[in-house]
Amino acid sequence: MPQLRPVSPVDTSLLFRDVRAVLESARSTIHRTVNVAMLRAYWQIGRLIIEHEQKGRKRAAYGKTVLEDLGQRLTAEFGRGFDVTNLRKMRQLYRMFQIR
Repeated sequence: MPQLRPVSPVDTSLLFRDVRAVLESARSTIHRTVNVAMLRAYWQIGRLIIEHEQKGRKRAAYGKTVLEDLGQRLTAEFGRGFDVTNLRKMRQLYRMFQIR
């Protein structure tokens, strides 16, 4: 019966380094993509509040009840992050960065 040679351990540190770099790069790309998508969504929400609910005026004629109702409904469906304060910030984001 032939004798088996002991297998020497393979150094995987270079492989690990390369795979780790790929994963870190992918994570970074994902974070940037998500951030850009959320920023666009918040800008569009601000635009919708101003253009559809306020008819282009600085404030809706019926006050903050519109934002309260919208915030409650969005929170019920999508979770936290849509309270009146955040909706005001989205509206302000649109005002500050309107494309003319």
